[in-house]
Amino acid sequence: MHPIPDLAAALGLLTRIPVRADPSRMAAAVWCWPIVGAGIGAAAGGAGWGATALGAPPGLAAALVLGLSALLTGALHEDGLADLADGLGGGRTRARALEIMTDSRIGSYGALALILVTLGRWSCIAALDGPGVMIAAMLSGALSRAAMGAVMAALPSARPGGLSASVGRPPIGATAAGLALAAAAALAVHPVVGLAAVAGAAGVAVLAKRRLGGQTGDVLGASQQAAELCALAACAVVLR
Repeated sequence: MHPIPDLAAALGLLTRIPVRADPSRMAAAVWCWPIVGAGIGAAAGGAGWGATALGAPPGLAAALVLGLSALLTGALHEDGLADLADGLGGGRTRARALEIMTDSRIGSYGALALILVTLGRWSCIAALDGPGVMIAAMLSGALSRAAMGAVMAALPSARPGGLSASVGRPPIGATAAGLALAAAAALAVHPVVGLAAVAGAAGVAVLAKRRLGGQTGDVLGASQQAAELCALAACAVVLR
């Protein structure tokens, strides 16, 4: 592990923050993904906490958290969620589903998935107070990126080319290190949050394996969104 190059690689892959990254470190940097996720959550959750401290209603603060998070990531994971929903919803065969997922246009399944998942995330954040917003954003950010890395390591690439195939499968040691960092963070708050995140990502992984034969960048984005939603839902219960 090389902390500085790996962190730069993780930032370059998962965010819009301009950094000079070594492309050859993208897969090995998977252990840094929960750190980057926590950082995104800290920035977005901190803004939400600040908004509530200034008297903003919870719903507006929650929208600020989601908006800033999407701005920092370029809505990378949301795009993956929409593409996967369109592919699985509109493709009767594996080949057709993968073909649909390469289309940049959003369909009805993708739009509905985005609306429902975003509404779910917004509802969970809006249910929390200022400090809870910050904790939930950081923890769900870390857990969902670690879970995404685990899905990438566990499943083969479903097609040649694309972002996921170009990055390569992460090493087991780096993946385990990322999971350990995220698990430690979950244990510091409540273990059920970590279990919820794992369940969300695992559900997407099982579906992708069954329908597509493996993972793609869109599958990884969808697994992050599912894990984050489940983690936020657990936070809304245990942090209130």
